[in-house]
Amino acid sequence: MRNIATKVKIPFLWGKTVFKKSNWSQINLIVGPNGSGKTILAQNLSKQFEQAGYSVKFLKSDRNYADQITTLKNNEKIRLKIEKVLSSMFGKSITFIGDIDGTLIPIVENKAWNVEYMLEDAECHGLREIISLLVNLYDTTSDECLFIDEPELHLHPQFQTFFMNEIRKEVQHSSRRMFFLISHSPFFIDLRTPEELTGVIVCHINKAPTSIEELNEEDDALFRRFLPRFNTYHKQFFFSDNQIFVEGYTDQQMFTYLLTFIENEYSAAGTGIIDVGGKDELGVFCKVCSLLGTNGRIITDLDSLFSGKLRDVATEDGRVIQWLEKQKERQEVFYKSIFTSKELNHEITLDKLIFRLERFLIKISQDLHKYFEENDIPEKLQPLMEKLAQLREKHENAESVDTYKTVLLQGINCVGELIEKCLPEETASTIPLIKNLASFILAAAEAARIYILPKGCIEHYYTRTSIQYMPVSAKDRLFRSELEYIQDAHRKSVRKNYKELIDILEKAAGRN
Repeated sequence: MRNIATKVKIPFLWGKTVFKKSNWSQINLIVGPNGSGKTILAQNLSKQFEQAGYSVKFLKSDRNYADQITTLKNNEKIRLKIEKVLSSMFGKSITFIGDIDGTLIPIVENKAWNVEYMLEDAECHGLREIISLLVNLYDTTSDECLFIDEPELHLHPQFQTFFMNEIRKEVQHSSRRMFFLISHSPFFIDLRTPEELTGVIVCHINKAPTSIEELNEEDDALFRRFLPRFNTYHKQFFFSDNQIFVEGYTDQQMFTYLLTFIENEYSAAGTGIIDVGGKDELGVFCKVCSLLGTNGRIITDLDSLFSGKLRDVATEDGRVIQWLEKQKERQEVFYKSIFTSKELNHEITLDKLIFRLERFLIKISQDLHKYFEENDIPEKLQPLMEKLAQLREKHENAESVDTYKTVLLQGINCVGELIEKCLPEETASTIPLIKNLASFILAAAEAARIYILPKGCIEHYYTRTSIQYMPVSAKDRLFRSELEYIQDAHRKSVRKNYKELIDILEKAAGRN
């Protein structure tokens, strides 16, 4: 890590805001969507590194191949190394020979067919590109800071990965060299330690770039557990401010199909739905987006309210805290109905609101089961009570389990009027409060671009099957049935039947 103070102003891209960064890694990545100013930012940074006394080379995207051939002609060590590397990579013998005019000509021998040909005449752009990159990488005589614009040009993904590995080798051999890659490719987002996140600069549309200067111990520990599961597919969010994260693959598939049915489908251009593989992973992605200044969005199941990393991240999010602060006077009467005077003397946080919701639900659960010890269960309440009974059998302390609380909340939203009739008057009076409190909590989460499905999970919005409570099994079979309907249905029918999901998706995909 090096400390070099930089400051960049580009008014026509991000107004009066100034990009500042002092902590630099040996490998730095400048990423973001088209039109966000990555190359302009890199050019400004290269000048400031020169002014700080560093030798700098800026390799533009329109590279001059002749310059690389000249280096090969003059530097036998680099030439022999590249000959060896390329011969191993392509399974062909690649050598450089001198022409009568002194020009160095790359010759390829295909040993399988005993044929020789000139590289420039017959080989693809990719091979020429990898030669250009390697020449500049292996030439350690002229620059301390190497800026490379679009290193992925003409390169197969595996060759991009190879080149990134070669950069890592060079960093291990030379502590003085620094690399700056201006890229659109997730294959260059090769983060192996939390510290390497500080080397990422994310550019945005109409907003100054953002980066992480340093990580605290808690975030460092979090990312050490997370990075081994961080794959190429997940890395899309580095290149767009409009990515939406969901828990599982059925959510990802369903929302991806429905994305084409939102009212203004072109407003969602650049939006991707990313399956992160679990509720806790959603919390980590939310945290990464927050630290990097990327406006990530989350669509998640109702049980995310009651446990997991996402809840922790949401309760600490500055946007949620600010939103609740603005609600203080407006919600004064409501707060008095759910909190004691002593509790109101302290700040009302999202965590405190969720805790109060949990207390209400536990009390209803206790009174509900006490009532049905002596009374028959009405037919319309049987599915709810059977599901709660199953969870009680499965878990020793079921009322503390997030799924149990979620099922009870689903029951209150679906058959709250019937539940009220089975409860003591004081407990029954909390049913309307619970509904209002749950809606208020969901609205607070939206301030952090976290959209919680109020019905439960995505399967509760399906039209081909009727599912009442969580958890849901056979998700793949249910999804296939739903997908067949969507593929054959008229656009108006899809928009009507999935209106609630599409409305949530439109809010999540919105850029404001």
